[in-house]
Amino acid sequence: MSKLTLELPESFQRRAARLAALEGMSFEHFVALAVAEKLSALESVELLRREVAGAKREDFERYLAAVPDVPPAENDRLD
Repeated sequence: MSKLTLELPESFQRRAARLAALEGMSFEHFVALAVAEKLSALESVELLRREVAGAKREDFERYLAAVPDVPPAENDRLD
């Protein structure tokens, strides 16, 4: 692990410390988890953007054409 000095707004520090205590973890562990979650989210978006960049409209339309035209299941309805 590396050591890092970080400046946070006091309100962020108070809120994070409170939530860390509620979760039974150290402030440092809470911040490390928050950074890990943010990295994961941004890397997922980056991956999706790369996937979409190689997408072809014809493939999408072919996929949609293969989906049966039936009413949704009872538990899948919006009404």
